[in-house]
Amino acid sequence: MVRNFGKLFGDEAGFVISAELVLVLTIAVLAMVVGLTAVRDSVTNELNDLAHAFGSVNQSYNVVGLSKPRNYGSAHASIAGFGFNDNADDCDCKPIQMVEVGGKQDSSSGAAGEGNY
Repeated sequence: MVRNFGKLFGDEAGFVISAELVLVLTIAVLAMVVGLTAVRDSVTNELNDLAHAFGSVNQSYNVVGLSKPRNYGSAHASIAGFGFNDNADDCDCKPIQMVEVGGKQDSSSGAAGEGNY
């Protein structure tokens, strides 16, 4: 057994191939680390852009009420306006600007038979 172990210890038949394999694998691991670092930075930048896009969304809305008067002045039909104003948060990327929304006046006299006099 000691003789076989001595032969195995002195055998150098596969040493060059093993050394080349270790060198190639070391270079491959280093290249993979550099590549994964670039992927990490790209993913982080894209998620940062997405966070800025979500933060810049203004969720305010305002709907102006409408009223359709009869020809003699009383209201024929009407609906009240409603809305929600989004307050500025800590995560908002830019200040919120309110935009006034104006309704369109209905100048028609309505359909025939509606009771518009």
